[in-house]
Amino acid sequence: MRRRQFIRGLGAAAAISSRGVHAQARQPVIGFFSVHSSTTAAPTVLPAFHRGLAEAGYVEGRNVSVEYLWADGTYERLPALVAELVRRKVDVIVASGGTIAAQTAKAGTFSIPIIALAGDDPVRIGLVSSINRPGGNVTGVAQLVVASERKRLEFTHELVPDANAIAFLTNPSRTNSGRQAAMQTTATELGVTLALFEAVDDDDLRRAVAAARRAAGALIVAGDAYFFVRHEQIVALAERHALPAMYPFREFVAAGGLASYGTNLADAYHQIGVYAGKVLKGGDPGNMPMVQQSDKLELVLNARTARTLGLTIPPALLARAEEVIE
Repeated sequence: MRRRQFIRGLGAAAAISSRGVHAQARQPVIGFFSVHSSTTAAPTVLPAFHRGLAEAGYVEGRNVSVEYLWADGTYERLPALVAELVRRKVDVIVASGGTIAAQTAKAGTFSIPIIALAGDDPVRIGLVSSINRPGGNVTGVAQLVVASERKRLEFTHELVPDANAIAFLTNPSRTNSGRQAAMQTTATELGVTLALFEAVDDDDLRRAVAAARRAAGALIVAGDAYFFVRHEQIVALAERHALPAMYPFREFVAAGGLASYGTNLADAYHQIGVYAGKVLKGGDPGNMPMVQQSDKLELVLNARTARTLGLTIPPALLARAEEVIE
């Protein structure tokens, strides 16, 4: 009798142990892949993402795992990163780094839910069927990175009114001709010349900023993940050449850049974290509206950099600014 009880006890213990291992194996996994590098994402993107996850009830290492894959600004690596996350059978994919990451994720899987950040109109680029009912497996946050470029040109003209020519730095692999045409139209309306410069690598960046200084009185940097990864390098180049520059995100200004106008990345990734948590709880991305940041456009100014450049920030811009860094 005792022997049979002992054997039954071993069997029960084994079953409990098996259930424990199984429960651990079923901890949900988020696959977070990004055009950015871990270094550029760490200060702003990741803390905000984790706050959103926590708001949805998930804490990394406690009840959810996150697998991070970084492209370090190299677009060509993105398809392989998505394929790796699909192979690992993650529960949800976070596509970080703008429109190209979102499009690559969608092309890579039709079954795994995707929470994405789009810098352009998500309907126009075919990411979702509609803003309110995305359909399919993609939802997330829609920023006005592209749509706000013309306004950045207007603000640059106000900041540097004596500049007869303003340079526009683009990445030819991502900045389409339609965006350039819209900027040209705005430049004509303002009575200034728009000088186009392109960069796809570090050597191009150095040459382009130096050439922009010779050709123009100010610079606008296009909203592009490649440039964001190198935002400190670009700000340093503009400082070296004493070139007033307008950027798409606050992070450039925090690094010493003159000004930025665009959406708030921290707000965007907080929402992405919330959405990732909702999907893990069974939410259908096809029925989760894309969050639009049209009311989150912020003008950020660096007063110290303005003084170094010998610029006086107009009172109207100071009043409009969300933040002035001294």
